[in-house]
Amino acid sequence: MSILQPPVQPAFPPEPPAADERPVVVQTQGLTKAYRTGFWLNQRVTSLRDCSLTIYQGETFGLLGPNGAGKTTLLKTLLGIVRPTAGTATLLGHPLGDSRVKQRIGYLPENAYFYDFLTGWEFLHYTAGLFGLSRAAQQRRITELLDLVGLSQAAAKKKQLRQYSKGMMQRIGMAQALINDPDVVFLDEPMSGLDPTGRFQVREIILTLKREGKTIFFNSHILSDVEVICDRIAILDQGDLIAMGSLDQLLGTADQYFVKGRGGHLPDLEPWLDQLTVQGDLWHGHIKGNPYEFAKQIPLAGGHLITLHQTRPTLEEFFMDQIRQRRRDRQS
Repeated sequence: MSILQPPVQPAFPPEPPAADERPVVVQTQGLTKAYRTGFWLNQRVTSLRDCSLTIYQGETFGLLGPNGAGKTTLLKTLLGIVRPTAGTATLLGHPLGDSRVKQRIGYLPENAYFYDFLTGWEFLHYTAGLFGLSRAAQQRRITELLDLVGLSQAAAKKKQLRQYSKGMMQRIGMAQALINDPDVVFLDEPMSGLDPTGRFQVREIILTLKREGKTIFFNSHILSDVEVICDRIAILDQGDLIAMGSLDQLLGTADQYFVKGRGGHLPDLEPWLDQLTVQGDLWHGHIKGNPYEFAKQIPLAGGHLITLHQTRPTLEEFFMDQIRQRRRDRQS
């Protein structure tokens, strides 16, 4: 019988500095976007409603929501691609659409189109020229980015973009979004349509940017990736911002632990446990008090620890609960 040792106590991250001490990168107040539709343009559809949020320098911020929730509308509004119907917002301290910030941002759209007959190197060379990079800076930056996104070999073979896979296209798109070494990177569904290998590669690129201290704002509906990557998240549904905060704030700090063990003198262990269930020599329950102190007591009582883990809900469970609750509220 294998005996699993209790997990190492997690190293909780330090408390973030106070909000007023961190530079604000994105600030919105009451941001709203409505469209007119129909043959006579007499129908009004609101895709974003009274959205207020703040994103700080160095954060990785994930925007979640079902299809049609307004995620892309918010992102395009922040980029100045569409104009808001109401509300105000700033990006890097300037009003939306200000040309002074365009040199400092990078953007990968969800369905990017690149000229198929260019090679990866030629495409990045063209993109670098749009930002006015010198020849020496272009050479250095393109080499760095091709290595970062794992496309150096494809570039060496002078493979054209029409020969790239979906994952390779996403990675060359990431490279073009970073060509100007931006302060803020906007990514619209960067893992959409990718197989597990492609998702892993794009996720690793985002984590690399995070370690470099970049501010990253991205939309996604792949919640497992968001849970790994993001410092804070927000959930949009039908244009409304229904939740926002860190994972600890939204899911709880997971200070309750579930334990499963085998054998031992149960009267010594029972005072530590809530909802104790016993099946033969197996038992499980929720720990009262310090889980690591309890883990030390198990062998002293002659028992063996099988599993010990935190019991807070997953992001997927929280997300679905929020969406269902909002739909119920709207129907009532």
